[in-house]
Order: sequence, then structure tokens, then C-alpha cells
Amino acid sequence: MNKPRNAPPLHRVQLRMRAYRGDDIAVGPGKIALLQAIERTRSISAAARELGMSYRRAWLLVDELNRSLREPAVATATGGAHGGGSMVTPSGLALIECYRAIETTAAAAAASHIEALKRMLAP
Repeated sequence: MNKPRNAPPLHRVQLRMRAYRGDDIAVGPGKIALLQAIERTRSISAAARELGMSYRRAWLLVDELNRSLREPAVATATGGAHGGGSMVTPSGLALIECYRAIETTAAAAAASHIEALKRMLAP
């Protein structure tokens, strides 16, 4: 049976790396996605809305991330007449770049094994 032209792939394998600090996830796919959304929106609340999470959850993730790193990944400004804002720091940008590079490198290194695994999956 042929699949429609714009149908999603039948099988997909996704590598999801997490870096732990003690028992806590210091860096993982959700925190990186949140950082990227903050970079786009310049706002924790707008990033939370974009990702479908509560502001409180986003704020807790940013706080946990900042406490897990030597330098904060996100800097916030308190509200005023025009509201506050948030920005991803140079350290945060470097973290995003490093995380995505690890994902790309790991996927490339495992490509043949990933294809073999996909062939083992039922249609």
C-alpha cells in the first residue's frame, strides 16, 4: 500500500540525550526546546505558550537549568511599563549549539544501526 505524499514517515527513531547533575536532569530536550523558544520570543511566558506549557512550569525549568550551569542560560528583566523580558545568554546559546551538535553527531554515528532497527519494526 502506498502512503500519501505528505504523510509522516512510517517509522521514526529519535535520540534524546539528557545530562544529569546528581539526580536532576540538568539539560535535556525539553529545556533546549524551551531555550530556543525563549530565543525566538524573548519571553518565558510567550515561550511557554508556544510549547503548550504553563508559565510556572517554564519558569521552574529555566530556574533549574540556570542553577545547574556555571553561568545562567537565561537572563530576565523585571516588568515595567512595557513589561519585562527574557533573553538567552551567550552561555545559553553555546549550550543550544553544543546540545544540537551532540544530537547530530550521535545520529550520524548510529545511522546504520537506526536503519537496521527501523527495518525490524512492523509496518
